[in-house]
Amino acid sequence: MSHWIFSEEHQMFRKAVRSFLEKEVEPNIELWEKEGETPRSLYKRMGELGFLGIKFPEEYGGSGLDLIMEAVFTEELSRSGSGGVGAAIGAHTTIAMTNIWRYGNHEQKLKYLVPGIKGEAISALAVTEPGGGSDVANIKTTAKRDGDYYVLNGQKTFITNGVNADYVIVAAKTREKPTHRNISLFIVETNSEGYSVGKKLKKLGWRSSDTGELFFENVRVPKKNLIGTENEGFRYIMQNFQYERMTLALGCIGAAEKALELAIKYSKERIQFKKPLSEFQVLRHKMVDMAVDIEKARNITYRALYLYNSGKDCVTEATMAKVYASEMLNRVTDQALQIHGGNGYMMEYSIQRLWRDARIQTIGGGTTQIMNEILTKQLGILSRPNKLQTQ
Repeated sequence: MSHWIFSEEHQMFRKAVRSFLEKEVEPNIELWEKEGETPRSLYKRMGELGFLGIKFPEEYGGSGLDLIMEAVFTEELSRSGSGGVGAAIGAHTTIAMTNIWRYGNHEQKLKYLVPGIKGEAISALAVTEPGGGSDVANIKTTAKRDGDYYVLNGQKTFITNGVNADYVIVAAKTREKPTHRNISLFIVETNSEGYSVGKKLKKLGWRSSDTGELFFENVRVPKKNLIGTENEGFRYIMQNFQYERMTLALGCIGAAEKALELAIKYSKERIQFKKPLSEFQVLRHKMVDMAVDIEKARNITYRALYLYNSGKDCVTEATMAKVYASEMLNRVTDQALQIHGGNGYMMEYSIQRLWRDARIQTIGGGTTQIMNEILTKQLGILSRPNKLQTQ
């Protein structure tokens, strides 16, 4: 459905992106699912078309457009039917490179942002650790100063693009205390001595994105690769969470639209008791409920996007969007699979992939439970101090 937040230019861009995805992405999804990764050739192709630099300044090869234009791209990418491709590209542009754009210096942007925008280098953000999960403040990886270098030791896990990345933005502890003011971000080139990638992790969904374990054993990182100010990394991560969670919500909307589209198409084609499934009132009403659910998530998310694009604080709105959209996607894909009946459980029907891909959305970027805890503080329900309030 159209929405006032989008201009005619945004809508024209949406058509161009959708056409590209239908021709060059959707026919290859099953192959990339089997290979367990999004190929470098797709990054290069998207770089050539300007899709990886939508919001980044023209000075570094980007288009210098607004965040709403990037939101269109995010929605359409997820609507193509592969959460894995969306995760891989999103981890590169929205999560990793955004930290360099916002907090990095000119030299870092020239060296790392430019090739990333061109699709010539793949990036990743490494925050999560085996014992940490959503507890960002509990990072164990350390970075100790040694002259003009920092020496990194530790381990990261569940890192999207972690297997094939050329450089990784790593969150590491640069002092013991105070908590929340002891973490820094570093750009680590993956060909560095002491850096290694463990096994490629096998996942229920998002199979067309590579996810890996990373190990740092006395990795020497030049001081010039520190992003922003030392010990301010936690603040940088938290600030970017607002936009990251909005993009996750946008991805949920795109994927849910695809699931509903598949359910409607199947209901018109599948004959049971001598008539199409679409003629059974219970299923028609089920699909209406799905459409209403999607529209609720859309409007919550678009409001957060509008506020963020206007430079306003939207922690509450972005958190609500992430919670509602991710839970909505799980409901919608589950119902869409149910409408497909036994066929929905078969691997040759793409609805099963959408259903599998949906499950991570209530976990990644902060679980629903963490989001709700943040909202208790934002809404004034929790009166005592809460360490999650800034997330």
